[in-house]
This record gives sequence, structure tokens and C-alpha cells, in this order.
Amino acid sequence: MARVALVTGGSRGIGAAISKKLQADGFQVAATYAGNDEAAAAFTAETGIKTYKWNVASYEESAAGIAQVTTDLGAIEVVVANAGITKDAPFHKMTPEMWNQVIDTNLTGVFNTVHPIWPSMRENKFGRVIVISSINGQKGQFAQVNYAATKAGDLGIVKSLAQEGARAGITANAVCPGYIATEMVMAVPEKVRDSIISQIPAGRLGEPDEIARCVAFLASDDSGFINGSTISANGAQYFV
Repeated sequence: MARVALVTGGSRGIGAAISKKLQADGFQVAATYAGNDEAAAAFTAETGIKTYKWNVASYEESAAGIAQVTTDLGAIEVVVANAGITKDAPFHKMTPEMWNQVIDTNLTGVFNTVHPIWPSMRENKFGRVIVISSINGQKGQFAQVNYAATKAGDLGIVKSLAQEGARAGITANAVCPGYIATEMVMAVPEKVRDSIISQIPAGRLGEPDEIARCVAFLASDDSGFINGSTISANGAQYFV
């Protein structure tokens, strides 16, 4: 029987690539989205992957949504915490609202996504937790104090969950993408993109499928002894 995988923010960008790759590898995939009904419907029509709408910043919505996925598909054995937002500003211009919105989605949202699934993983003695962090959680970034804080915090979540879950057959790992050719990045002015690429020794942006392949490996049985680790996929832009 196919394992069930949940991908938050799984209908667009990197999340969509992850959802499609896991489906291709034989998983039953559920993808969440926060607000774009049209994009989610188009994604489902294209792939057959069912989408579920909830706000990962809400524990109640997350728990209810996860319960529905479990009813529809079965116990979730792989969870990819990918949903995230940015609210960028230099620190002296950053408002409490900008801080809280990013913290609630990118950091608390990981708790809200994994916590309701954790008991069944422990009971079934198997689980794969994969958190999509960021190069900017490793090195920091101008005007992203809030975002960098959440993505660094996500790495702490992974390291701690790995220690708690190992004896129950659960792994927890992170992927830190660098700059990826998503719709959002490709929409910035060409001069800005060129400036970004000039900082990447590989001389190009990454592709969403390259991140998806990292996730697929961490979701597989072959990765069972990799736990609490971070895969940095950034074209040699930054080393930890």
C-alpha cells in the first residue's frame, strides 16, 4: 500500500515540485494551500493530487485538516513542512505585525503541521519529517530578520525531533535551498536576478526539481540512518 505524504504549500513553486516528485515515486500525496483557490484547482486538475485549504499558522485548522487527510488517504507517514511567507523590511522599519506573521507561519506553522501527526508516527514506528528551511536561515539576510529567525529555528526543530524520534523509527531532516527559479524569483527585474546569480558559484539559479529530489531521498527508506541533518542545495553559495 502506498505511503501517504503531506506537503504544506504543496500546490505552487518548490512545494508543487515536491508534491509531483513524491507522487511519481509512488506516494499518495496531499498538498495544502492557504488562499489561491484557482491555482490549487489547476494543480489538482493537472496532477490528480488532492489539495486541502488551511492556514498552517492555526493549530486548530491544521489539526482539522490533517484529520481530514487521514480520513481520506490514511495515516500520514511523510510530512514536508514547506509552507512559508516573507514580510521583508530593514529591522528599523519592521513592524510587530510583520514579525508575528512570519513567525506564526514559518516557525509555529512547522509545530502546527508536525505535532498532530507525531503520535501516529510514534505508534506506527515510522515517520519522515522534512522541513524546508533556507540558505538565509543559515547565513542571515539583510531585511529578513524575521524570515531568517524562523528558518534558523526550523533547523533547531529538526535537530530536536531527530533525537526524540530516532528510537521510534522517525527521522527529521531539513533542506536549505538557495536561490531557486520559482515564479516569485523569476518575476523580479532581470538586473536583480543577475545580481543574485553573480553571487552563486554555480553561475545559475537552482531548479525546483532539484529541491524535490533532495526531499524525495529524505522521504525514502534509503535515508533511514540520516537524522537531524541539513542538506544545503545552493550552488556552493554558502557552506555551514
